[in-house]
Amino acid sequence: MLLVWVGFFVLIIVLLAIDLGVINKKAHAISMREAVRMSVLWISIGLAFSGLVYLIYEFHWGGIGAEARVNGLQGTTEYITAYLIEKSLSVDNIFVIAMLFRYFKVPAAYQHRVLYWGILGAIVFRGIMIAAGVALVQSFDWIFYVFGAILVFTAYKMLFGADDDIDIEHSRIVRWARKILPIANGFHGERFTVKVDGKRHFTLLFLTLIVIEAMDVVFAVDSIPAIFGFTTEPFIVMTSNIFAILGLRSLYFVVAGAMQQFHYLKMAVSVILLLVGLKMILHEVLHVPPDYKVMAAVVSLGVVIVILAIGVVMSIAKNKRDARLAAGSARSDGA
Repeated sequence: MLLVWVGFFVLIIVLLAIDLGVINKKAHAISMREAVRMSVLWISIGLAFSGLVYLIYEFHWGGIGAEARVNGLQGTTEYITAYLIEKSLSVDNIFVIAMLFRYFKVPAAYQHRVLYWGILGAIVFRGIMIAAGVALVQSFDWIFYVFGAILVFTAYKMLFGADDDIDIEHSRIVRWARKILPIANGFHGERFTVKVDGKRHFTLLFLTLIVIEAMDVVFAVDSIPAIFGFTTEPFIVMTSNIFAILGLRSLYFVVAGAMQQFHYLKMAVSVILLLVGLKMILHEVLHVPPDYKVMAAVVSLGVVIVILAIGVVMSIAKNKRDARLAAGSARSDGA
C-alpha cells in the first residue's frame, strides 16, 4: 500500500516541477488562450488518472480496496464523482481569489506565483484534514451526521445567503498578519520577502498568499465532507481532491475572465451539496447492500453529471436571453 501512495505523490511532485520549472518558468501574465489550454490539460490528467484508479481497485494493488471489497468500476465512478464535485466547488474559491487579487492589487504577472504556492500549501493542509477525516469516519459513526449538517448548512447559505463582499481589511487573518509580521509597502517583483533598512520584511505578495491559504482551509471544511458522502476510501478522497485543486490555478484565469457566464452553476452545486448532506444524515436508513454498491456509485455519478449539466445549460440559455434583450433594447434606443 505504501508503494502506491509514494508513487502517487511522486507523480504529483513531477507534475508540479514540470509546471513551474518548465512550462511557467518565467513570471508572466497568463492569457485566456494559455489558461484554457492548461485547464484542458489538467482536467485531462485528472480524468485520465481514473484509469489507474480502476487498475488499483480491480487488482487491489497494495491491498487498496480489498478490505472494503471495492472493485475497479466502483472505485472509478467514486473517483470521478468526487473529482467533479470538488472541481465544481472550486468555482466559489476562484471568486474569492479574484476578489483578493483585486483588493491587494496584485499584478497579473505575479498572480501565477501566488496561486502555485497557494496550491502547494492547499495540498499539505487538505492532506492533513483528509487524514483526520478518514480517522474520524472510520472510528465514529456519528461524524456522518456532523458532516451532513455542515453540507446542508453550506447548501442553504449558497442558495439563500447574501453575496456580500468579504471585509478583507478587517478580517482576523489580515489583522493578525499585519500585527505579527513586518510587512513591506508595495510589491517587490515576485519575491515574498525583501530587506528594508537591513531587516527582513514580508511583501504584500506574501500577505496575499497567507490570506488565500486561510480561505482555502475554510472552503476545505465544506468540500472534504462532500467527498465522504460518496466514498470513505482514503485513496479516492485524497487523489480526487488533489487532482481537482491542481488545475485550480489555470482554471482561475479562465473563470476570472468570464465570471458571470455560469449564473446557475452555484445553484446546481448547492443542490448537490444538499442531496449529499441529506444522504449522510440518513445513511442508516439509506444503507446500500454490498452487492448494490457499484450500481449506487454509477447512479450517484449520473445524478451529479445531470445536475451540473442542467446548471450549465440554464446559464447558457440565460446568457443568450439577456443578450437578445440587450440587443432589442439597443435597437429601441436607436430608433
